[in-house]
Amino acid sequence: MSQMQRITFSSNQCGGRPCIRGMRIRVKDVLDMLASGASEAEILESYPYLEREDIQAALEYAARQVDHAVLSLAK
Repeated sequence: MSQMQRITFSSNQCGGRPCIRGMRIRVKDVLDMLASGASEAEILESYPYLEREDIQAALEYAARQVDHAVLSLAK
């Protein structure tokens, strides 16, 4: 089940970058924590207002962002 509805955008918040449920925590913040080795449990403990589904939404968002076709112009 998609969690993408948890990703929000507002030009008045975090420079329009994707955030979690309208809060001032960016998708990038969650991804950076995961990339640095933080476990889901550690993130949820450090940010008690986040939910497991928020972390899943951040990962789903990132996966969709890298799933774009790469076009090569032949010369």
